[in-house]
Amino acid sequence: MEEEKWCVVTGGRGFAARHLVEMLIRSQKWFVRIADLGSTIKLDPHEEDAILGDALKSGQAQYVSTDLRNKIQVVKAFQGAEVVFHMAAPDSSINNYHLHYSVNVEGTKNVIDACIECKVKRLIYTSSPSVVFDGVHGIYNGDESMPYPKKHNDSYSETKAEAEALVIKANGRNGLLTCSIRPSSIFGPGDRLMVPSLVAAARAGKSKFIIGDGKNMYDFTYVENVAYGHICAERALASEGAEEAAGQAYLITNMEPIKFWEFMSLILEGLGYARPRIKIPASVMMPIAHLVEWTYKLLAPFGMKVPQLTPSRIRLLSCNRTFSCSKAKKKLGYSPNVSLEEGLKKTVEFYSHLRVEKKTRSIGPSKASVYLGGGKVADTLLWRDKKQTFNTILVLVAFYYFFFASGYTIVTAISRLLLVATLFLFIHSILPEKILGYKIEKIPASNFQFSEEKARQVALSAGSVWNSGVNVLNSLCRGKDWALFSKVVIPLLILSFLGNVALHTAFVIGIPFSYIAFYIYEKREEEIDDLFCSAHSFLMDLKTDFPTKLLTIKQEAP
Repeated sequence: MEEEKWCVVTGGRGFAARHLVEMLIRSQKWFVRIADLGSTIKLDPHEEDAILGDALKSGQAQYVSTDLRNKIQVVKAFQGAEVVFHMAAPDSSINNYHLHYSVNVEGTKNVIDACIECKVKRLIYTSSPSVVFDGVHGIYNGDESMPYPKKHNDSYSETKAEAEALVIKANGRNGLLTCSIRPSSIFGPGDRLMVPSLVAAARAGKSKFIIGDGKNMYDFTYVENVAYGHICAERALASEGAEEAAGQAYLITNMEPIKFWEFMSLILEGLGYARPRIKIPASVMMPIAHLVEWTYKLLAPFGMKVPQLTPSRIRLLSCNRTFSCSKAKKKLGYSPNVSLEEGLKKTVEFYSHLRVEKKTRSIGPSKASVYLGGGKVADTLLWRDKKQTFNTILVLVAFYYFFFASGYTIVTAISRLLLVATLFLFIHSILPEKILGYKIEKIPASNFQFSEEKARQVALSAGSVWNSGVNVLNSLCRGKDWALFSKVVIPLLILSFLGNVALHTAFVIGIPFSYIAFYIYEKREEEIDDLFCSAHSFLMDLKTDFPTKLLTIKQEAP
């Protein structure tokens, strides 16, 4: 390079900004100053010996710790710069108006003032198509003529629109040329939000659902195309016809609209997960999302994480959002360098470490079989011996018809059962050993007797159960073991509830449930165990965090 031409990338350690920084360095036209919140720059392992690491060592790139809300720091970062790419913004998933306003609006005011003070020539602002989305009406092939809505979908979109208006209005002040880039739904290597969240949902069994009818179309943009769009904007503002391109907003996409849920499915399938198939109307999910958001606002001080299910996100997942890039193509000379198919391939390859873990069940019986004690009971309820299962079902149907359908009490039912058993055994005993050539197998009396060894085992088991119960009572008497208390009380409450259920109802519900539940558990053992583990972890986190946060609030209270 003939002379040192400096540019600044605010939020330079963000997702799209990292790709822009590398593209600027690779062009060999710029010295790049990376401005971000961290006190020092921390490179990822793959960056240390790559282009960014080499540029930092050679001086072609610098890092400057900068908080956009601090104008003095912003001015210091912009000293000697010819171009500023303003990409810094808070996490869009956090619906916190104060945070978004302080960074997106107040921070952008500081950026504009610093550009004028430092005589920066060009300012390219990274906006979002969400600035024209009201969260209610879908957008199909929208363009830059669309006005800002009266009410935005969330505080992020509202403050980004306000900041964009400030940047556009600042065009021409003291020779500063500005424009705004609106990249639609950025994806690609290095994304720390969309793909990790999608995989986390898949691992938790939550990615099976489609919000809406699944037909809503979207425009996604590969991250390198987003970086290239910024390069095109800078070139246009530096060209002879800069006045024609300056002071305007430009939509940037991959120019390949695709169904939103098809795009998500391609990522999931690429990483080995099942594509979503169960459709849930957005109108059904919206009240739940409002409840989740309200719960977060209530429990955020106690350590609750930002939920993924919010009203604004439900709207984004179920609406059409496609945009025209004709203006960017005409005035900036933009066209995507990486196709959607190639971008998806690169994205899946980058996240190969998040691929589904192929779990193999250890040699031995399934948990469902173990819980049922193995043997004939397991074979029957788990449908392993289908003949035995169907015979058992027929017996149970007959049993239900003769003993429960008529509404007998439990005493009457047991009496009839014993009567039938007595008649059967009596008739069976007087039958000859052969009838028409068929051998009648007699039931030996030993089948109804306990051996001495068996009786001893039963007695020992009863004694062990009794002693365990006494130990539990002793622990409860101390009054300190709340976990044990809950383990005792909850089963007793369930038992008292079941005690109020009629025997007829228990039979009708319990028997079919046993056949279905154990069969499903054996087939989906891993998913069900993961679901219970996630629920248990969540409850344990609440149990651990709540007293601590409550104590902290009490201590901070005047």
